This record gives sequence, structure tokens and C-alpha cells, in this order.
Amino acid sequence: METFEPTKDEIEMAFVASCIETVAERLNCPYIDIFERMERVGLIDKYIYPCYETLHSESRENLTDSLVQTLLRWENAA
Repeated sequence: METFEPTKDEIEMAFVASCIETVAERLNCPYIDIFERMERVGLIDKYIYPCYETLHSESRENLTDSLVQTLLRWENAA
């Protein structure tokens, strides 16, 4: 049986998707709304991707708390 080994990019994209999903659940918003909000302030490209190594080692609860706080702070600063 052939095994599938995801690339680093695929792993990081899945992580970003899970971050968006958990923030959406926490804020009780549709996934696409959170994605658009994160894109608008640059949260994905300027924070989640560059800090992947640190962020993925956090607990899901702490990570979600941090992402929600960062999103709201960046939106207020914009």
C-alpha cells in the first residue's frame, strides 16, 4: 500500500484552515466571514504563517484565545 506524505505547505495550509475554523466557532460566525476578516488585516500572511512553528505548539484553546484577541486588536487598529 502506498502512503501519502503531505508537504510542509499542505500541513501549514491545514493548520491555517483549522485556525480559521476554531475562531469562527468561538465567535459564532461563518468560516468565510472570519477568513475575510483575517485576510483584510493580514492576520494569515503576517502572523499565522510566519509564526507557524510557535503557534502549532500551543494548545487549541490558548491558540484560539490568542487568535481572537489578535484579530480584534488588529481590526481596531486598522
